[in-house]
Amino acid sequence: MPIYDYRCQGCRRRISLLFQTYAAADEAACPHCGSRDLSRLITRFALMKSEDRRLEDLSNGGDFGDLDENDPRSVARWARRMGDELGEDLGPEYHDMIDQMEAGEMPDDDFAGAEAGGDFGGDLD
Repeated sequence: MPIYDYRCQGCRRRISLLFQTYAAADEAACPHCGSRDLSRLITRFALMKSEDRRLEDLSNGGDFGDLDENDPRSVARWARRMGDELGEDLGPEYHDMIDQMEAGEMPDDDFAGAEAGGDFGGDLD
């Protein structure tokens, strides 16, 4: 069942319409004002990947080709790509750390260790 996005030329609203068949899309009307003068919008779509496929994509060595571990901005770009590839929300601490690296600063070990739940400042005995 297709979902199409339109801009209604009558009331200027952006609308999304779900159709039972592709042919039904020819009879589209604005649910707010009833106008049939609709402009179809190009929208983004999501491609669903299995967890196995996401892990396989993460293990691809080509993703590390442009990584410079001494450049915080390079590390931030890589970390953002990896986080996006995981498809899960990694929390505000992760995003704060990425923002800090994008600003050109490497997070200090105490910050990174605390956020990961460990204590990198202490002994490993």
